[in-house]
Amino acid sequence: MDDDAPDAAPESPRGDGDDAGDDDRSVGDDGSAAAADRSVGDDGSAAADRSVGDDGSAAADRSGADDSVADTGSIEEADGTSPTEGGVDAAEADIPADVRKYERFTKMDGAQYDRVNEFLRDRTYITAREWAIARLCADFRTETGVEMTKIGENLPELVPFMTDTYSPQAVNQARSSFEDKVTQAGATFLYGAMSGFFTADELDDLMYEVTEIAKFLLEVEGVDLAVADELDAEERISSVMRDVRKQSAELRTEEVECPNCGHTHTPDSAE
Repeated sequence: MDDDAPDAAPESPRGDGDDAGDDDRSVGDDGSAAAADRSVGDDGSAAADRSVGDDGSAAADRSGADDSVADTGSIEEADGTSPTEGGVDAAEADIPADVRKYERFTKMDGAQYDRVNEFLRDRTYITAREWAIARLCADFRTETGVEMTKIGENLPELVPFMTDTYSPQAVNQARSSFEDKVTQAGATFLYGAMSGFFTADELDDLMYEVTEIAKFLLEVEGVDLAVADELDAEERISSVMRDVRKQSAELRTEEVECPNCGHTHTPDSAE
């Protein structure tokens, strides 16, 4: 025991069979007892001594680590920022500036992939994944090609309804699938327009319907279309399709021949 311990009882000898947990006790003036000395390890290190105050309460002799804990108990760092805030800042710093500024799909905040995918599959050949990645490939195209790595790594940041990152190979696969479906759909549509299956009025109605769907997707992407611009675009598209139908009718003229009598006629004369 320390020599300056108050009113300490002399240390009693300890037998080989004594329990190591039975420490000697020191008694204060009021008769309260506190653990005085702790057992000393084989290496000579001793646990912290305890002292008893005049009021009988035991005041533990803490190490300087307690003060250190008290000083650093706050979650704020020395510079006034919390670790969480620092982590967010660090994470945002890793996001490229053009990704942070990208606002194509802000109207889709809170949308679920399944709902978007269902809408597209009911009206088009493409999936939500192919739509989103095709848009991104068009927007993140440089002189050397499409930034597929950037698109894939930041996909959840760029498109709200996409929750997983993609590898460059997966991005390229989705883009290729989009191209294939557009080619197939385009061939189907153009054949319908050129074959004479649709009358001029039916073709106009068809063009109006598909144009409305395409415009809706553009508006969701953030394109702001004025009414005058919409009407002008519809008129130009209709004009082009009428010209396509007319030119295709001229191409079919040589083939429009009755297999029985050999009489030839133009498609317009049969309508």
